[in-house]
Amino acid sequence: MSGAAWRRLLDAIEWPHDLRQLPASDLPHLCDELRAFVIESVARCGGHFAAGLGAVELTVALHYVFDTPRDVLVWDVGHQCYPHKILTGRKREIETIRKRGGLAPFPKRGESEYDNYGVGHSSTSIGAAAGMAAGFGLLGERRKVAAVIGDGGMTAGMAYEALNHLGGAQYDVLIVLNDNEMSISPNVGAMSNYLTRILSSPAYAQVIAGGRRLLEPLPPVSELARRTKEHIKGMIVPGTMFEELNVHYYGPVDGHNVSQLVKTLGNLKKMSRPRLLHVITRKGKGYAPAEQDPVGYHAVPAFDPAAGVVKPAPQAKAPASWTSVFSRWVCDMAARDPRLVAITPAMREGSGLVEFERRFPKRYFDVGIAEQHALTLAAGMACAGLKPVVAIYSTFLQRGYDQFIHDIALQKLPVVFAIDRAGVVGPDGQTHAGSFDLSFLRCIPGAVVMTPMDETMMRKMLTTAFSLDAPAAVRYPRGAGPGADPGDGLETIEVGKAAVLRRGRGGAILAFGSPAAAALEAAERLDASVVDMRFVKPLDDALLREMAAAHDWLVTIEDNVVAGGAGGAVNECLAAAGAAAPVLNLGLPDVFQDHASREEQLHEARLDAGGIERDIRAFVERVTGGAAGRSA
Repeated sequence: MSGAAWRRLLDAIEWPHDLRQLPASDLPHLCDELRAFVIESVARCGGHFAAGLGAVELTVALHYVFDTPRDVLVWDVGHQCYPHKILTGRKREIETIRKRGGLAPFPKRGESEYDNYGVGHSSTSIGAAAGMAAGFGLLGERRKVAAVIGDGGMTAGMAYEALNHLGGAQYDVLIVLNDNEMSISPNVGAMSNYLTRILSSPAYAQVIAGGRRLLEPLPPVSELARRTKEHIKGMIVPGTMFEELNVHYYGPVDGHNVSQLVKTLGNLKKMSRPRLLHVITRKGKGYAPAEQDPVGYHAVPAFDPAAGVVKPAPQAKAPASWTSVFSRWVCDMAARDPRLVAITPAMREGSGLVEFERRFPKRYFDVGIAEQHALTLAAGMACAGLKPVVAIYSTFLQRGYDQFIHDIALQKLPVVFAIDRAGVVGPDGQTHAGSFDLSFLRCIPGAVVMTPMDETMMRKMLTTAFSLDAPAAVRYPRGAGPGADPGDGLETIEVGKAAVLRRGRGGAILAFGSPAAAALEAAERLDASVVDMRFVKPLDDALLREMAAAHDWLVTIEDNVVAGGAGGAVNECLAAAGAAAPVLNLGLPDVFQDHASREEQLHEARLDAGGIERDIRAFVERVTGGAAGRSA
């Protein structure tokens, strides 16, 4: 079927209340319609894909059984929430997702009352659900709370901290463990192995079912039946970890059998103690290419569903991505130095470590979604004499901040941080913005912080960072670079030295990192000097003083928030030197920018060439009373 004909059920549903009017017998067909609608919609607009396909039946069952939004659903990360958004009043807007002015890529409280908790990072759902249940209890509100977390989310320490508290406090929380053996990259670690053993053991279900049939009809031994069941479970299920934490475990159940899910969730809803339902799903369910390649179909551009996602043919002169420059460098440096090890918190593909793992499998460490552990692991490896390289997104480094200070910087350990997705990140929006790393890194004693303006400098900075006997960070944005040839050498640069890119008159623009290209374009119209600052820490104090003495005004530019950023470091340096030149600090605004394309976000932040020029002209007129450079 095609068109509206196959959507007779879904077309009638605007809200979960409408869903709950359906007879349970209609739910399998509704799931088919919803899955087809997700495929059709994401094929037109692009976005997160495979996770949502795998959660269709679970989403339908949760909204069918629970009285949402009064009953609370807390999603983990939110990649899987497209079906949830479609069923909660946003069906007609779904193709605006991740676009400027459209739906947010993840659950967002301000967008819908059905988005009970905003999210974008992993492993927060159990803690948030516990907090909500505690709050409802104190307020005397009888509301149910369910947290949906993936097996990838269960690789993070936060999930176990929350489980430990929940088991002790005994709040009325249902945890739904959506087990598809995937996060973004394939899951790693003991927890993944543990869940896989449960899933692959038919003996568990058979023994439990047989024991129940044999013993439960005998009233005098009902307690013996219960105890026997637990002992049998202990023999079959490794560790009975959740039970030991005082969280009752149920499952595993088929996550694509919506009828079974509805019955099971209905029974679990009646309980009031912490319980966990283990649901087995398949990422990409219902779309064969996504089932076969769930990593490749995690997030997709617009595509033809009949053909699948077709990778564009490489263009000979297309600029390489910043990530690919790192990927090539880390392999080249590892070939030279056997001490190099690479660490990632579950971001092998995103951080550019696929080729490194292939070539150096024993020196590749994926710790799962555990940023804190990734940094402490790096510290331990450095103590053992290795040279760790931590490949991490800026937004995820925030989660390991204490470890950066306490475990690495305080001990002056030589750990390299390759910080990807710095600055604006485009469609992934507020939760993934890399807007703060310069502010929170430059205040750490002994850290070296570098910002490459192009691919050539990025490779040299990574080599420089690796050569140091101190923690060093190289931060770079998402997407393609300006097109400079990174070369194949492993050359270093002098630490703390900037470079003058253009000599002009009147004022000087001090650029940190990738905004240098826009700064040069603006400088041509303003006839201003431009400096590639290169280092946020340590600054080139001597060149700064020289620029301040030779120019009427200075402007700093960075793709980081202004508050506490690189511009602030320049202000402090000039104030200490007694320099009198007025300074304008340009950077990302003091707001959480909404999702849009990177180009749109930079335009909104006035960090494109036109915005930079306009802000400088207004600044110069204000502080000098005269015009800046040539007119546009």
